[in-house]
Amino acid sequence: VQLQASGGGLVQAGGSLRLSCEASGRTDTVYYIGWFRQAPGKERDFVAAISWSGRNIYYADSVKGRFVISRNNARNTVYLQMNSLKSEDTAVYCCAAKYFSGDYYRESRYNYWGQGTLVTVSS
Repeated sequence: VQLQASGGGLVQAGGSLRLSCEASGRTDTVYYIGWFRQAPGKERDFVAAISWSGRNIYYADSVKGRFVISRNNARNTVYLQMNSLKSEDTAVYCCAAKYFSGDYYRESRYNYWGQGTLVTVSS
């Protein structure tokens, strides 16, 4: 499975951005697609995850109510709509894919990773 993340950029606080994660290859083996982020000098954190069926969706508390994860299976693409952005959302955002259910928040459980896309929120 190959993953291609895009959509990052510079946005003012309170603004919105939509990230995309396009999957290719053996997408039939994917159970979850997750988004993680890593701010400068910090560890990588879980942001959101969605099952390939779309039935299961999870968010980190820090983004709940502001971010929305969705998928378009026809396009093999998962989106992360980010609203009401704050300066603390500034980070490199990566998408990842895992085979099995459970542990959607643990980066060590993900099998494939895309490259990151930088999101910078100016205050």
